[in-house]
Amino acid sequence: MALLEIKKYPDKILRKKALPVKDTQDEALQQLIDNMVETMYDAPGMGLAAPQVGVSLRLCVIDITSGKEPENLYVLINPEIVETSGGEETAEEGCLSIPGYYYEVKRAAQLVVSYTDRDGKKTQLKADGLLSRAIQHEIDHLNALLFIDRIGSVKKDMFKRKYKKELARA
Repeated sequence: MALLEIKKYPDKILRKKALPVKDTQDEALQQLIDNMVETMYDAPGMGLAAPQVGVSLRLCVIDITSGKEPENLYVLINPEIVETSGGEETAEEGCLSIPGYYYEVKRAAQLVVSYTDRDGKKTQLKADGLLSRAIQHEIDHLNALLFIDRIGSVKKDMFKRKYKKELARA
C-alpha cells in the first residue's frame, strides 16, 4: 500500500464531477481503495473521496472512528442518496482538501444511501448523525462540491480572501 497525495483547494479535479466506476473488481481499483484507506487514516480523516487523491471516480471511503474500529470502514462505489429524513442538522465540518478551516454546515439528519461495496455487492445503508454527515460530505466531493459551497456567501467570501492570502505566503 502507498500513501497518496491529497489534492488541496483550488485544484481543478476537486471541481470536476467524478465518473462512475464500471468494473468494481478491477485490480487497480482494489489497490486504489487500499491506498485511499491508508491515506485517510494517515491524514487523519474520517472520509476520503477519489477526486481528493486525483482520481475522477465515484468512490469514497469512510470510517467515522478514524481507524479505532476498522469494522466500521465503509467503501462506497457509485453511491447515491436515495432518501433523506429527520430534517436538517447543523454541525462543524472540515475537509482534508481545505486543511485548517472549519465551518458550520447544514445537512440532512438521516439518509439512505445505495452503493456497491468493494466485493461488487449492491447494498443500501441507513445512516444518521456523524455517519450521515460524512456520507453527504464525501458524495459532495463526487459531485464537484466542497463544504465551503454550503456556507453563507459572506463567510465564503471571507474564506476565499483569507485562503488566497495564505496561498500567496506559501
